[in-house]
Amino acid sequence: MNNALIKKPLVAALTALALSSTTGYAQVLEEVVVTAQKRPQSLQDVPVSINAIGGDKLAEGNLTTMEDVTAYVPNFSMSETGIGTQIFIRGIGSGINQAFEQSVGTYIDGIYYGRAQLSRAPFMDLERIEVLRGPQGILFGKNSIAGAINMTTAKPTDEMELKAGVLYEPTYNQREVNLVASGPLSDTVRARLAIRGYNDDGYIENQLQDRDEPNREERAIRGTITWDVTESFDVTLKAERDTFDVKGRQIEIVKELPRGDGVQYGQILAQLTGDPRMMDNELDFVRQADSAEYSDNTVDNVTITANYDAGFATLTSVTGWAGYEFSENCDCDFTGADVFNIESNEEYRQVSQEFRLVSPGGETVDWIAGVFYQDNTLDYNEATYFSETSILGLLDPQLALIQGINVPRAYEQDSTAAAIFAQATWNINEAWALTLGGRYTEEEKTGSRRMNTINTATGLADPVAAFVVKQAFNVDTEELKVLVPNAPGHNLAGERDESAFTPSVSLQWIANDDVMLYLSGSTGFKSGGFDTRANQVTSFEFENEEAVTYEFGTKTRLLDDSAELNAAVFYTEYKDLQTSQFDGILGFTVGNAKKARVQGVEIDGRMALPFNLVWTAALGYLDFEYLDFQDGNCYHDQTNQSAAGTCDYTGKESQYTPTWSGSTSLDHNYDFGELTLHSTLDLTYQGQQYIHPNLDPRWDYTPGTKVNGRIALEAESWTVALVGKNLTDKETLTYANTAPLSASTFQTPAYYGFVEAPRTIAIQANYRY
Repeated sequence: MNNALIKKPLVAALTALALSSTTGYAQVLEEVVVTAQKRPQSLQDVPVSINAIGGDKLAEGNLTTMEDVTAYVPNFSMSETGIGTQIFIRGIGSGINQAFEQSVGTYIDGIYYGRAQLSRAPFMDLERIEVLRGPQGILFGKNSIAGAINMTTAKPTDEMELKAGVLYEPTYNQREVNLVASGPLSDTVRARLAIRGYNDDGYIENQLQDRDEPNREERAIRGTITWDVTESFDVTLKAERDTFDVKGRQIEIVKELPRGDGVQYGQILAQLTGDPRMMDNELDFVRQADSAEYSDNTVDNVTITANYDAGFATLTSVTGWAGYEFSENCDCDFTGADVFNIESNEEYRQVSQEFRLVSPGGETVDWIAGVFYQDNTLDYNEATYFSETSILGLLDPQLALIQGINVPRAYEQDSTAAAIFAQATWNINEAWALTLGGRYTEEEKTGSRRMNTINTATGLADPVAAFVVKQAFNVDTEELKVLVPNAPGHNLAGERDESAFTPSVSLQWIANDDVMLYLSGSTGFKSGGFDTRANQVTSFEFENEEAVTYEFGTKTRLLDDSAELNAAVFYTEYKDLQTSQFDGILGFTVGNAKKARVQGVEIDGRMALPFNLVWTAALGYLDFEYLDFQDGNCYHDQTNQSAAGTCDYTGKESQYTPTWSGSTSLDHNYDFGELTLHSTLDLTYQGQQYIHPNLDPRWDYTPGTKVNGRIALEAESWTVALVGKNLTDKETLTYANTAPLSASTFQTPAYYGFVEAPRTIAIQANYRY
């Protein structure tokens, strides 16, 4: 769909909302309360570009993952890749590297979840999700340099509440069960228990494994207890375990480029193996993978939150422990041939403590101050296997020397961070307010990386294979030193000790009860670290990145609280932006783009219409440019490469920076007797953007428009609904990259892509007591 088909209606509708003078609407919009500034506030009073999605919308729309939510929030995207997960706000994200902490900080009940793997956990029993765009360094911390995702789980209730929900989608056999029990245990103790189970057979056929993929099995349980110790002191304990296991992947080879003689990658693989099924190059929901891929994940967290009302302020303590472990098998050549395989295991643990004082609010000066501490450890182990039957030995006699070889990678990281922060709002008079804030952070980090070449038959180091691995794939390993005395080996270690002060300022003008304007300037900081994924010893350490952003916005209430219109204009400059790009062979290389700029506009609004209709819309415009990035990794056959084999990205946009993105939704209730017919129709749009990490122009891609909908029959205690996602059955890719070794070793590049699900229509039933 042409982007004008969605831009023009969105712009026209938002303009009509702003200019309309019609009165007499029967409905008044329900107030949205958020905690973006660590205190409950109306979303319309927060001087930040923010979108909030309530728990009811998440449940009703079957939005079970962060990736589902991105469609409803402009300038927000998330994608799964072959070896990681990426989250972007306003075109800024962290790319693929296990050493990266996310540029978009994720927070659940006040606990920082900085690892990409944690963001893959499915949603369960949430109260709301808030997406804050732009650096959030004061109240959310050092690594929220692109924005923050603030999630709040549902809390124990004062009255007994029982809920049960089931969902069934017949085409792909999706099955989901949610159970919630909440209520008082005594006069001072309340508890809540939430349980979720989900299974999905998958929507892509793996011809060689004779199964549908990705086959998902998810289980989650969360218990929360709140104890009102006194009238002014309460404590909440939350403990949760999530497991989500996946067999196979939503990956296909979707394009091939022939080499000079016209031969393509798939033809070479078919000739070497004698099997014509090695690879097809169409997006047809069919894939070929010779290895039984899997990803097994376990995530645990415990959070203790204590609040004491001291009169002059509320003292809050948030203590958190979180960790995960996952193991994966990746058929990372993404073909049906036995080329190579990667097995990996990652274990992460973090402990954090925050104390903060928050004034009551509504005074001449409202303030918040606190201290924060976090300690975390990461262990990542990966092994690239070239089996005894790898077809690389048939391609080249020299490569036969690496058959039966394992190239393990071991990475360890320890980090300790401490910070002190404060923010104060001076309510100068009824019309003006000035907010000043700052955060000082210190962090110590150590990291190490080692790579070896091991003969799988003997378990011993193999210097000859190490030499071949270096010549064929440019991979440095320790054993290379045996044959090449001046070789650097591969056993690296480093330490970093850095600090930063990140201030912010915001000026608000409250024109009247319905119109607020703000102008803000804020800074952000993200610590440097050590590269996990590079295969060469010359790439190990990367520097911290910094951001300065300016934002002008407005929050308005219109038509006697029957409509809202919010808008923000922003400009941000990033210094030493951390990047990760495919090296064209087997690895990803981390670097720093010296300077980048992103600017744009974000608009969102709601309107209560006659006949019990509510219309919402959001629109984002984004303009990203690398101002100085001269040593980026090149895509296949890119011209004007430097002598070092790098390419100049200066003047180019980045991955996941669509000029336009937006969504619009129409919600309707029709009452008859004791029943209500509740209908919702959603349109989401993503404009043209690079989905290849090296900005290959073949993947300057337009995801386009998707349509979701729901129709439900509701009573006081039960609901039955049909939920449709991707109703037009649009074929969409979320990520594309060059298949490893296809261009470098086989000289005939192929491209793989992550494929979103086709149309699904599920029946949903809920019971409430």
